[in-house]
Amino acid sequence: MKIINFIIDEIVDQYMFADETQRPWIIGFSGGKDSTVLLQLVWKALEKVKEFSGFVKRDIYIVCNDTMVENPIISEYVRRVLQKIGEEAVKQDLPIIIKQTFPRLEDSYWVNLIGKGYPTPNSNFRWCTERLKIKPTSRYITEQLDINAEAVLLLGVRSSESANRAKTIKQHEIRGKRLSKHPNHVNTYIYTPIKDLTTEEIWYIINTMPSPWGMDNNELFEIYTSASSDDYECPTMVTDKEHKSCGQSRFGCWVCTVVKEDKSMTALVENGVSWLKPLLDLRNQISNERIMPEHRLAHRRNGQTAINEEGENNGTYTIKYRASVLERLLAAQKQVQELKPHFELITNQELIAIQIKWARDLIFDYSVSSIYNKIYHQELNMKNITDKNEKERNLLKSVCGDDKYFELIEKMLVLQKTKSLMNRKRGLKEDIENCIEDHIKNTSVIEEV
Repeated sequence: MKIINFIIDEIVDQYMFADETQRPWIIGFSGGKDSTVLLQLVWKALEKVKEFSGFVKRDIYIVCNDTMVENPIISEYVRRVLQKIGEEAVKQDLPIIIKQTFPRLEDSYWVNLIGKGYPTPNSNFRWCTERLKIKPTSRYITEQLDINAEAVLLLGVRSSESANRAKTIKQHEIRGKRLSKHPNHVNTYIYTPIKDLTTEEIWYIINTMPSPWGMDNNELFEIYTSASSDDYECPTMVTDKEHKSCGQSRFGCWVCTVVKEDKSMTALVENGVSWLKPLLDLRNQISNERIMPEHRLAHRRNGQTAINEEGENNGTYTIKYRASVLERLLAAQKQVQELKPHFELITNQELIAIQIKWARDLIFDYSVSSIYNKIYHQELNMKNITDKNEKERNLLKSVCGDDKYFELIEKMLVLQKTKSLMNRKRGLKEDIENCIEDHIKNTSVIEEV
């Protein structure tokens, strides 16, 4: 196809002649069809650059963000792709650096939902995008700017994806220029080489152009095919009768509740990837349970009242519900691990962070370790967070004399220890004051009774 050679030549021109600076290129890579085509065309352009000049001087950073709740099929595939890219870049002596970014622990999906009680995201409260996707990549771009002053971000976005995407691309374009200014990062420019390609052309490239890093593109094609339901198919320009209709399904987080139905996950389960069913079931459950007022408090985390017009609670999740989600999440993880022993839906670091959040919220009736032990029938060591040496407890109890003072001091010590573990002392004074006020209020109620 002429358009393929045209894009490759344009990339070569931009790399060698239109931009004579040494500012690095940062390629946003998800492992999906569009970012794969973008990287293949850039790679082919680099091969031409090397033919012309004998070497490739500008650094290329491949940035892949892992939200920690990615669709497991794509996540496992991307891990292998990144490994192959790194190996082949070394063999071909290309200045390609791979960087995988992750959300900070305090921003992770489960720490926010189970730890803080945030309701599952929807179109009106889409707290996940900023924390899981935008912030990790933005931090890395900022780091590169600190080193190089300027950078060019290459994105595999296309105008034909949707009307909104076409409008966004048009909005930031500078007429007659390939590069546009990044809306959020000063000294960062955006380059979208494949913006005019159609979906059919994307699949044509994947199915006819061998992967320059040695992966079999048929595997990616089959992933999309397996994730396609009847109404999510598109024709392909490949005439090989062995090729089925290609999938147009979008892959995202397996817990995504912004969409009404996860068609790609549903199709994967229906097409034989049965081990994903526990994940799909849990995703559907927490999506359906979002608006149930019995699972919600009457206030948000900032203390603002959250009661709707019908008088129903519309605030953060109750601790009882958060604990039930954790229990079901661990149960689903254990079920999947029977087939995939090393697979994790939630990390131990997240479990610790959740326990810390509960302690900071003065929640002591539920513990992460007890829920974990209930599912796995083994001890989850969290002694550094909630448990005390038995001698210390006995000594503290004997000094206090009264059980109610012992409980108050123990809670304050837990708060101090959790702050130390998180290396953040900010807010400790306020937390202790809230703990004392809560203790006084509960004590007064008991005395009145």
